[in-house]
Amino acid sequence: MTEPPGAGTSRTSFLGEVKDAVSLRAALLVIGVVALQLLFIASYVGALHNPKPRDVAFGVVAPGVTAEQTVTRLKQLPGSPLDPRVVSDAATARRQILDRDIDGALVIDSRGIKDTLLVATGGGTVLATTLETITTTLEKAEQRTVRVVDVAPASSQDFDGLSSFYLVVGWCVGGYLCASILAISTGARPANPRRAAIRLIVMALVAIVGGLGGAVIVGPVLGALPGSVPALWGLGALITFAVGAATLALQGVFGVVGIGLAILLVVIAGNPSAGGAFPLPLLPPFWNAIGPALPPGAGTWVARSIAYFKGNAVTGPLLVLSAWALAGIVITLLAATLRHKHERLLGRPALSDPSATLDE
Repeated sequence: MTEPPGAGTSRTSFLGEVKDAVSLRAALLVIGVVALQLLFIASYVGALHNPKPRDVAFGVVAPGVTAEQTVTRLKQLPGSPLDPRVVSDAATARRQILDRDIDGALVIDSRGIKDTLLVATGGGTVLATTLETITTTLEKAEQRTVRVVDVAPASSQDFDGLSSFYLVVGWCVGGYLCASILAISTGARPANPRRAAIRLIVMALVAIVGGLGGAVIVGPVLGALPGSVPALWGLGALITFAVGAATLALQGVFGVVGIGLAILLVVIAGNPSAGGAFPLPLLPPFWNAIGPALPPGAGTWVARSIAYFKGNAVTGPLLVLSAWALAGIVITLLAATLRHKHERLLGRPALSDPSATLDE
């Protein structure tokens, strides 16, 4: 009986099918996805599984010697949860909290046994609760009591003060997804500076629309965040464009791999360190250090300042976001210019890089 064609070579044929179905480039991309998956788990669990206060900026208001003694006692707490400093009076402590110079303050009543703890739940309910726990324990040991005054209370519609963080995450997602779609549709690397500029213009238009939409949703529609809608709109446009431009820049340099790098920076590194679920003083040192330099962290800080702190202390974070946007523009245009010159030297047509799309 004649064997059917291919009999005895099924193993070879199967391996051949595997090679045809999964190219080396596709296999490397899959490996990259698995790496991102594991990094996602490691970053979120590593940053958020065991929050502990570390060097929380904390004011002490009390008469001369009592203030110094209290500061010394607070500095000696195990694990250094507080970074205490003497503040002249309660009004100054309130102002410093609203200016975001300190996160809380203890006002000691020299004539009685009931002190006052000033906190700001608008900067994160978890942090305010942590400060209350620390001071209540200390006061109890001294046979004193403490009442809590919320200087910048979070909205009743803003559970745990998380709405600012979720808003910023949405804007960041819009930024890198828009840039990624442009890569998927016409090639990760734009063929020339003109096309790169067009992508940046499209990104800017998306940022303007997305910024306005986010500000309206969290403000007038849901009532989740107080604060100026135009200010939040401008912030949202800047965040979306900064992330989008940075993603375009990474794609221009690294091709489709740039999308993964953008996710690495914004999602895997940026979100856990943003101070959203847990404010920065509750994060491990590494995450506390990188958070303010990344778009989610800078954006969350500004959004909370707009909503609850009268727009104070936003210059630094806005400069961070502007730097990301500017670097994205410059690198995107420069990469496109160099690529265009290289193609012309090789005598090739100036087309978008088809090998850099996700279709292969």
